[in-house]
Amino acid sequence: MSGHSKWAGIKHKKAIVDAKRGQAFTRASREITIAAKEGGGNQDGNFRLRLAMQKAREINMPTDKIQNAIKRGTGELAGERLEEVRYEGYGPAGVAVMVDAFTDNRNRTSASIRHRFSKLGGNLGESNSVGWMFERKGVIAANAGKNDPEDVGLAAIEAGADDVQVDGKSVEISTPPAAFEKVKAAVEQLGVTIDNAEITMQPKQTVAVGEDKAAAVLRLMESLEEDDDVQQVYANFDIPTDVLERVSAQV
Repeated sequence: MSGHSKWAGIKHKKAIVDAKRGQAFTRASREITIAAKEGGGNQDGNFRLRLAMQKAREINMPTDKIQNAIKRGTGELAGERLEEVRYEGYGPAGVAVMVDAFTDNRNRTSASIRHRFSKLGGNLGESNSVGWMFERKGVIAANAGKNDPEDVGLAAIEAGADDVQVDGKSVEISTPPAAFEKVKAAVEQLGVTIDNAEITMQPKQTVAVGEDKAAAVLRLMESLEEDDDVQQVYANFDIPTDVLERVSAQV
């Protein structure tokens, strides 16, 4: 399993229980609003909205807040004027980093992201300076539990997944975005535990990061994710699972 995917799972769990619940609600709400603005308020015909609502429920976001976010997107309720902005650059150890943000003030957000990169051993680059290293994919991280991990992988492949990586009981499944829901349903039918499931920007190649640089990389990830305007951070680091779990507990 790639280091960044494992990190995403750790962050997803932390968002449910830690003091940043309010920030998690804000991000979920903004994603719902943007999705509804782009594709309408009917989740049946809007995949992005359907996925955003699912993520919101996973962090126990109240139904009324979800509905209000949809209404802000469709114009039924007044709300902030947001635009989507992507930033790209490099972090410690030559790790490629992409940051997606929703902002009502591009100058404020750009200054904040640039400061975080430079302060923590990275540098902000030009548009598409690292974007070509990533591709849009559905990624499902699951624990096979009592199932044979190979059987879980086979079910995913039969449902349309294009790659499966097995590490002990952990199974990381990569899918084309169009097959994401079908693959996720096929895996869930086996009774496995889904640690994280999302449409993301997956690196085509990864950069191996040792324990000496791991903390610096994760500090940059944490700092970027703490920015109120940041929606998602992607990176191509690959940190061994034992090192990642040990270091992430300290960051």
